[in-house]
Amino acid sequence: MALFSKQNKEVFISPLNLDNPIMVQVLGICSALAVTSQLKPAIVMGLAVTIITAFSNVIISSIRNTIPNRIRIIVQLVVVAALVTIVSQVLKAFAYDVSVQLSVYVGLIITNCILMGRLEAFAMMNKPWPSFLDGIGNGLGYALILIIVGFFRELFGRGTLFGLTVIPQSVYDAGYINNGMMTMPAMALILVGCVIWVHRAYFYKEK
Repeated sequence: MALFSKQNKEVFISPLNLDNPIMVQVLGICSALAVTSQLKPAIVMGLAVTIITAFSNVIISSIRNTIPNRIRIIVQLVVVAALVTIVSQVLKAFAYDVSVQLSVYVGLIITNCILMGRLEAFAMMNKPWPSFLDGIGNGLGYALILIIVGFFRELFGRGTLFGLTVIPQSVYDAGYINNGMMTMPAMALILVGCVIWVHRAYFYKEK
């Protein structure tokens, strides 16, 4: 089927590995530092960005031929802002505790380089379905890094996952102490750097 052609599959899969927005393009790392002290808000943030990227791509792709070139950035910002507002309200209604943890960072999705980059570089030049796949792929690629960083930060910084204690008390009795540095933004930057290093050393080959 044309919907799942080789080209469309490549559009979807590439951001998950060889063209990951954080590991390769080094975009959107600010929120990766801010919301990954625990795993749950990291997952929610990743899903929020994925949904917004996918649907903003579809909307802009659908109306791309009617947007005057001189105001295209303004139109893109309006579309993203509307979707961010909807997602923010849904989070406040159904996951208020996570919404409080994410604080202002949901609103700052509007300025996320990944979103604006995909709208400008892909959605403005491609049809809605490939644009949707591109948005999903880039959003999941971004979410993957947030989940990895959030997992290690919460596990070693708090001894928990999803707020539940996973390190047995016997380990603490033996002398283990949670690493407080893991809860600090600086450690998130170090972990992102380690993920980028591992990816480029073992998986990514520059063209």
